[in-house]
Amino acid sequence: MPDAPVRTQRPVLVVDDDYDVRDAIADVLEIEGISAAFAGDGIEALQWLRDHPPPCLILLDWMMPRCDGASFREVQKSDPVLARIPVVLLTADARIDEKMRALDVAACLRKPVDLERLSSVIRKYCDFDGAP
Repeated sequence: MPDAPVRTQRPVLVVDDDYDVRDAIADVLEIEGISAAFAGDGIEALQWLRDHPPPCLILLDWMMPRCDGASFREVQKSDPVLARIPVVLLTADARIDEKMRALDVAACLRKPVDLERLSSVIRKYCDFDGAP
């Protein structure tokens, strides 16, 4: 019998206005046994962060309505508790390295997201129960 999936102690917060992207990421997280929370833009994400314990990681889309990735990061970095949460930028923009530096994020994934790379990045930044 295969081992049961490893569970994170804290969820991954996925902030993206594209339902298909959120759905694909949700599938990967479920397969990996990782809990997740979802927000459709930066405003929803900030509200979620104020109402819950910090996630282990934030997957953040660059382009969203109401509050984009840059605006979200500005608010996040100004809060000492929220600023400690690592952020991985999700973008289809060709200037991915420039955006990564501008937002001071831990990593960047180009859309469409390579799901194996996504899994690797999540495992790098999240603590797992039972991990060595």
